[in-house]
Amino acid sequence: MTLGPENRSCPGCEAPASSRRDFLRRSSMGFGWLAFAGLANNGVAAGTAESQFSSLQSELHYAPRAKRVIFLFMDGGVSHVDSFDPKPELTRQSGQPAKWRPDPLSQSISAGRKWLGSPWEFKQYGQSGLWVSDLFPHAAKVVDELCVIRSLTGETPLHGAQSLLMHTGRSIAAAPSMGSWVSYGLGRENEQLPGYVLLNNDWIPNGGFQNFASSFLPATHQAALVRAKGTPVDNIVAADSPDLQRAKLDFLRHQDGAFARAQGDSEAIESSIHNYETAARMQTLVPQLCDVSHESAETLSLYGVDRENDFDKFYALQCLRARRLIESGVRFVEITCPNTHANNSPWDQHGQLKLRHAENARITDQPVSALIIDLKRRGLLDDTLVVWAGEMGRTPHSSGTDGRDHHVSGYTIWMAGGGIRGGMTYGGTDEMGMSAVENRLDIHDIHATILRQLGLDHERLTFRFGGRDMRLTDVQGRVIQEILA
Repeated sequence: MTLGPENRSCPGCEAPASSRRDFLRRSSMGFGWLAFAGLANNGVAAGTAESQFSSLQSELHYAPRAKRVIFLFMDGGVSHVDSFDPKPELTRQSGQPAKWRPDPLSQSISAGRKWLGSPWEFKQYGQSGLWVSDLFPHAAKVVDELCVIRSLTGETPLHGAQSLLMHTGRSIAAAPSMGSWVSYGLGRENEQLPGYVLLNNDWIPNGGFQNFASSFLPATHQAALVRAKGTPVDNIVAADSPDLQRAKLDFLRHQDGAFARAQGDSEAIESSIHNYETAARMQTLVPQLCDVSHESAETLSLYGVDRENDFDKFYALQCLRARRLIESGVRFVEITCPNTHANNSPWDQHGQLKLRHAENARITDQPVSALIIDLKRRGLLDDTLVVWAGEMGRTPHSSGTDGRDHHVSGYTIWMAGGGIRGGMTYGGTDEMGMSAVENRLDIHDIHATILRQLGLDHERLTFRFGGRDMRLTDVQGRVIQEILA
C-alpha cells in the first residue's frame, strides 16, 4: 500500500524524493521506537502485521453495501421483553412461580423465582407494524428503518465474557475488536483520521479496553478514544511552542538513535510510525469534528444536545459526533453508554428496573433515533450500517418484583441501513421470552453479516498469528441472508 510520494522521483535529482516515512526510518526517530518498544513488550509483531495489512486491501471480496459502521453499545443488556419482544403470556402469568420445561437451549431457573411481566405497554408502529414498548417512544418513529433481531444468543451470562464476545468474537481477552477488523480489512478512507473511533461516555464496559484493542493486528487499528466531557482527546493540542516541541523530538531522536540502529529492523516500527503520522494530522481535523457549535439549532435540538441533564446531552453530543466522523471518513465508530449509577453496567438492572431502564432509555432513545433520521436525510443511511446491541438480555423472571438478571439464551438487537432490510423482525423467542426458538443466531452470525455488507468475506478476512489463520468469526458464523435488502 503506497502512502505518500515514496514511489515518485524528484525532478532534477538523482535520488528518489524522500517521504516523511523514509525520513523517520533513516533518522531513527525516537518517538516511533519508544512506541514500538511498548508494543513489542505486548507481543505485537508490527512488521509482519503491517506487511499483511498492506497486501490485504488490494480488493474487496464482494460489492459492498455499506462503507462504514456505527455501533451503539447498550452495555449491561437491555431487557428484550421490555423493549422490542412483547410477551402477552408473560404478562398473564406475571407474579406466578417461574417454572420451565427442560430445555438444553435455555438457561435454567433457580427456585423461588417468579415471572415478571413488562411494566411498559407495547404498540405497533410505522407501515411495518413493528412492536415497540413505551420505553422507546423515539425508536417507534423510525421502526420502518429497523431490522429487529429477536433470536440472538450468547455463551455465558457474565458481563465481561459477553462484552468481549460481542466485541471480539471471543469470550476471553486478547482478540481484536470487530472495529479493528473492519479498519484492518478496509483501511482508512481518510488518512487524516483513525479508522476506528470510540466515543466514550466516562464508562468502560466489563472486559476493559480489550473490547476495543487491536490485539495481534497492527496497532494502527485499535480504537482512538474521544470523550464526551472535557477535552475530547488527550494532547490533541500541543502544550509547547513549535520550537520547543521540535527540540524535544530532536532530543528523543539522539537518545534512541543507537537503539534503533541496533535493532536493524525498519519494518518493525511501521505501526508506530503510522500512529504518529495519524496523530499529527489529527491535531487539525479532530477538534473541528468534535466541535458541533456550527451545527444548526434544529440539528442540535433533534439530537438533544440542548438537554439540561449532563448524561442526556453528552450522549446526544456523541451521537452527533458519530455522524460527523463517519461523514468525514472514519470506518467504524462505537458509542458507549453513560453509567448514571456507577455501581454496575448501565442497563444492568437486577433491581429498580422501572426506574433505571426508563432513565437509560431517556438518555439514549432520542439521540439514537435522531442519528437514524439525520443519516437518512443526508443520504448516508444507505451506506452506513447502524447496529444497536447489548451483550445480553434480561431474564423474564425475577427474585423480586422490580428487577431482572442476566440472560443469554434469547435476546434482541437491531440493525439499520447499510443494505439491511428495514421494517422487519427476524427470529423469535418462545412465549415467555426464555429461549430463541426461531432462526436462532449467535454473535458470529452478526459479525459475518456486518463484514458481508462492507464487502468482506468473514472466512477470507484472516490474519496469520500463532501458527494459524485467525478471523473475527473464528470457525463459526454465517451471513444472515434473510435480512439483506
